[in-house]
Amino acid sequence: MKINDTQRIGAYRAYQNTNEARTGQTESKRRKDEVQISTEAKELLDAQGQDDTARAERIESLKREVSTGTYHVETNKLAETLLPFFRPFKSND
Repeated sequence: MKINDTQRIGAYRAYQNTNEARTGQTESKRRKDEVQISTEAKELLDAQGQDDTARAERIESLKREVSTGTYHVETNKLAETLLPFFRPFKSND
């Protein structure tokens, strides 16, 4: 059986026509997608925008420290943070 582009399009159109007939909708009656953002979400977005300057300054400071080689990693804090992830892999020998 040979499948070419015209057969694919025909199959799609048949599915689309069947789907429209089943739902009783035509293209003019179809609902459009819409998004509603709650007031709480808007407040969170506004609050996030206010912290952008402090965050940008912190990022620039970290970039300078890394590029000059003065960035210091606190190994104890790093180990404490990673320890819970490695505990499940600890063998009971």
